[in-house]
Amino acid sequence: MFEIDPLSLRSAVYGVPPDDLVEVPEGAVQLSPLRPGAEALEALGDGSLRAIVVAAPAGSIERRFVLAHALRALAPGGVAVVSAAKDRGGQRLRAELEAFGCEVAERFKARQRICTVRRPDEVQGVQTAIDEGAPVTLEDAGLRSQPGIFSWNRVDPGSALLLRHLPAFSGRGADLGSGLGILSRAVLTSPQVEALTLVEIDRRAVEASQHNVSDSRARFLWADARETGLVDLDFAVSNPPFHAEGIEDRGLGQSFIKAAARMLRRSGTLLLVANRHMPYEEVLRAEFRSMKTVAEEAGYKIFEARK
Repeated sequence: MFEIDPLSLRSAVYGVPPDDLVEVPEGAVQLSPLRPGAEALEALGDGSLRAIVVAAPAGSIERRFVLAHALRALAPGGVAVVSAAKDRGGQRLRAELEAFGCEVAERFKARQRICTVRRPDEVQGVQTAIDEGAPVTLEDAGLRSQPGIFSWNRVDPGSALLLRHLPAFSGRGADLGSGLGILSRAVLTSPQVEALTLVEIDRRAVEASQHNVSDSRARFLWADARETGLVDLDFAVSNPPFHAEGIEDRGLGQSFIKAAARMLRRSGTLLLVANRHMPYEEVLRAEFRSMKTVAEEAGYKIFEARK
């Protein structure tokens, strides 16, 4: 009988577990789709890991998908340490792991539930959880998507508002935080657009957008929009995120604005939609020659800013 050499197995980490509560093995390979350059958990071979540490996602479908793949990728007897905040999936974590046939040891600290399991010889229900969380084509919208992507099964209200106010752009541009490519598809209806770079930090959304945007002028970049080398653009559009690891971060959208300003040439244009309460006007005025509100509706604002 063929046996895997334990010394050949790797350790892995998914996301950013609280470092003061959970120890990540030295040399652990990163698997989060939100970390550009990381390996894909889904692509790991069965039984290829000796240990994995998981910062569990908040969404239940996504979380079970990640847990199922983590258990699938563990060698029998391999160890998984999974953490989740109590109000972000932690209350269900033990039951979900037990449903896979795991015996769970748990502890609580700093509002985190931390579960440790050894992979049983037979894991139950893995394929069902993987199928439920896998990429899917949304029939109504005709879009490729996947649970865990921002607004994965609907067009979010901010993007819907921006779609109604998009001008006919021209030249070279970027969609910063492009998600499923919904805004990009609309931008590319203008024949005057020469090239459009879709910049997105979520690998799953990048892969989905490659299905959704078939235009040859589109380029796809798995990257943090705040750290790209894009320059000399004629325009940028953005529906920037304002949550990081599930926590509201008003500085995130402000950083997107500053990054857009660096990318745009003189007289270049940024069109941005944001929740009305987000404090973006001051940084827009500081980074751009002019700024105006194009629309305000249902708790959202659209700003147009020119270099």
